[in-house]
Amino acid sequence: MAPAPGKIFLDATIGYAGHARQLAPLLGPQGLYCGIDRDPEALEYSRMVLQAQPTPFRLAHDRFDRLAEWVGQWQLPHLDGILFDLGVSSPQIDRAERGFSFQQEGPLDMRMDPSQKTTAADLATRLDEKQLAALLRRFGEERRSRRIAHAIVQARKQAPLRTTLELSDLIRKTLRSRGPRGLSKQIHPATRTFQALRIAVNQELEQLAPALQQAIDCLSPGGRLAVLSYHSLEDRIVKQQFRRASGGCICPPGLPECCCGATRVLEILTPHPIRSGTDEVRRNPRARSARLRIARKLPAEEAREYDTSQGASQQP
Repeated sequence: MAPAPGKIFLDATIGYAGHARQLAPLLGPQGLYCGIDRDPEALEYSRMVLQAQPTPFRLAHDRFDRLAEWVGQWQLPHLDGILFDLGVSSPQIDRAERGFSFQQEGPLDMRMDPSQKTTAADLATRLDEKQLAALLRRFGEERRSRRIAHAIVQARKQAPLRTTLELSDLIRKTLRSRGPRGLSKQIHPATRTFQALRIAVNQELEQLAPALQQAIDCLSPGGRLAVLSYHSLEDRIVKQQFRRASGGCICPPGLPECCCGATRVLEILTPHPIRSGTDEVRRNPRARSARLRIARKLPAEEAREYDTSQGASQQP
């Protein structure tokens, strides 16, 4: 991220200020640290953290796919760094009343912004069996989606699913009935279902690509964009957006010519995502799935030089 005194950073998912606590002081009194988050409780916590730092800050309660509007509203002269730390935060998981954890009793909620209407319980109650299976397969990559969806629909005929442990126990019992091969020793059997419901409730994947494009557009030449993702669905979107913005065609194979409009405005600084090391995972097991990708916004002359010499829109 190359933080330095006087720079302006935007934390598109500031959460509970885990990154802000480290980055903001490095910008100094002449810099500026801006943060966006959907969770009002997280924003208030971040406000307290940043008030103890020497760097000025601004915060907004909003979705990250509206960051361009806030950049304009704040009248930022330039942006030297933009950070996305995707997915749910540890404090949200650890608080049972937020309904993200399949290991604690709480309401089947999963809303990052408690002011929005739809909850995970609403989806589990309203969607039919086919819709549920499709949701679990698309957002959770759950191979046993139809079996789980059928179990949910049968269970709610008796009583609506309202709590996290009700759903978690139902999935565990459903998959256990298949014998030893029905359960994974690596992850809890409800992991993918909870992931799928959370992503659907918060529309996380729908908002990601537009938000990344806005970030690329708002970044100043030489500025850096860093994205932390935690599962393949997120990482695939980040990889594609980075590839397209670095001049790589993302059209389906076999087309006679490129039609995706790829142009080179980014230089990818991480050819392969940075992963957590053994020591870090030992200290923080939740870091085991983290993947970090970083890119630099190219000055206009570098982008033009590439387009002239290599033809960024050509099929690779």
